[in-house]
Amino acid sequence: MKQHNRTNVKKLTKGNRMKIWIDADACPKPIKEVAFKAAMKREIHLIMVANQIIQHPRSPFIKMIKVSSGFDVADNYIAANVEANDIVITADVPLADLVVKANAFAIEPRGKLLTADTIAERVATRNLMESLRTIGEVSGGPKAFSAQDTQAFANGFDRLLTRLIQAQK
Repeated sequence: MKQHNRTNVKKLTKGNRMKIWIDADACPKPIKEVAFKAAMKREIHLIMVANQIIQHPRSPFIKMIKVSSGFDVADNYIAANVEANDIVITADVPLADLVVKANAFAIEPRGKLLTADTIAERVATRNLMESLRTIGEVSGGPKAFSAQDTQAFANGFDRLLTRLIQAQK
């Protein structure tokens, strides 16, 4: 399995035009707005996938795909269509795992880039927390989304885009 790191990004992106995918059902609005601006500024195609229509700017670079309702339908659509070098914005760990295995890049709305080196630990943590919630040992979910989270995402997303665009040149 290829791993994304500084030494092979150039090889992975050369000659291919990346796309940005958003797992849009649960993606916070400020994150979508950051991604919209970046896609339009850098002329990168962005595809939102959700089981409902989500408002977005009119742009030849932004597309909305509405999938049917159902468990993981949007995730399955993204997983089936993502290509190497694409970027997927998602908080869904199983989807991020599939994205990384497809040699694409997964970034969480809080700005954490998930890679071949980090995804196994994230999957294990997610599974443990799900088990603990099931037996009532842990309740609740992540802390409320904040402006600091938006800034962390914007910074991490910009670094990733810049790195991949530079590698394409």
